[in-house]
Amino acid sequence: MRIDAHQHFWRLERGFYDWLTPELAAIYRDFEPSHLAALLAEAGIDGTVAVQAAADPRETAFLLSLAAKHPFIKGVVGWVDMETEDGIAALRQFARNPLFKGIRPMIQDIEPADWMLKPQLDRAFRALIELRLSFDALVKPPHLDALLTLARRYPDLPIVIDHGAKPAIRDGLGGFDAWAAKMARLAELPNVACKLSGLLTEAKPGATLADLQPYLDHLYECFGASRLMWGSDWPVLLLESTYSDWNAMTGAWLASKPARERDEMLGGTAARFYRLEKA
Repeated sequence: MRIDAHQHFWRLERGFYDWLTPELAAIYRDFEPSHLAALLAEAGIDGTVAVQAAADPRETAFLLSLAAKHPFIKGVVGWVDMETEDGIAALRQFARNPLFKGIRPMIQDIEPADWMLKPQLDRAFRALIELRLSFDALVKPPHLDALLTLARRYPDLPIVIDHGAKPAIRDGLGGFDAWAAKMARLAELPNVACKLSGLLTEAKPGATLADLQPYLDHLYECFGASRLMWGSDWPVLLLESTYSDWNAMTGAWLASKPARERDEMLGGTAARFYRLEKA
C-alpha cells in the first residue's frame, strides 16, 4: 500500500487558517478530497494521512468528517489544546474514532523554542501514550535540542519529525552541519521517525534534486528506510512545485534504493507508524 503520509485540506470560509493569506496566491483557495483524488490515482498512491493546518479542534472534526466520506484518507492527525483540561477531554473524545491517529501542535510558530518541555504538557503527552496515539513534531532547526529532550523524556511516545525539521536548504549548505548533527542524535532514539516532505518549500525557487539530495541522503543514512515516510505536503507543495513533479523527483532519488526499502519509505513506514491497517 503506497501512502502519502502528509497532506492537508481546507475551506477558506471556515476561517481557521490565520496563516493563509491572499499573498499565498497559489494556495489561497479551497482544497478538497475531490481535488486530490485524481493526483493520487496518477501517482499510484492508495491512501493518505490528512494533517491539521489550524490550531482549532473544529478543524480536526472537519478532517475526520472528510475521512469518513473518502476511504483514501486512511488517518487524521489533528490538534487539541495540550495545556488545558478541555484539550485533554477533546483528545480522549477524538481517540474514540479509529481514523484519529495523533496530534500536531504548531510548534514552529510557538515561543519559546522549548515550549514543548513545559511541565503543563506532561498530562497531554502521557495521554497520547495511554491512548496509543502519535505526535507530529512541526519544528525547525532551533527546536531540535528541545525535541531531543522530549523524545528521551517519553521513550514510549511515537514521534515523527515533519518535513525533515525544515532545514534552510535555500541558503545552500551553510547550516547543513548543525542540522545534520542534531538530526543524527534524534535518529539514535527508536521512538523517532521522520517525513520526507516539505523540503521543496524550504529550498530556493526552481530547486532540483541536486539541491535536496544532501538532505535526503543524510536522513536516509540516519533513520533508515524503516523510519522514513514519504509525503507530499500538498497543497502547500504548490507554492513551489506540482504533485507529479515532487513524485518524480523523489522517485528518481529512490530509484537506487533496494525495492524493499523503497516500499518502506513509500508506505510501509507510514502504515506502521500511524497504524493504518486498523482504520
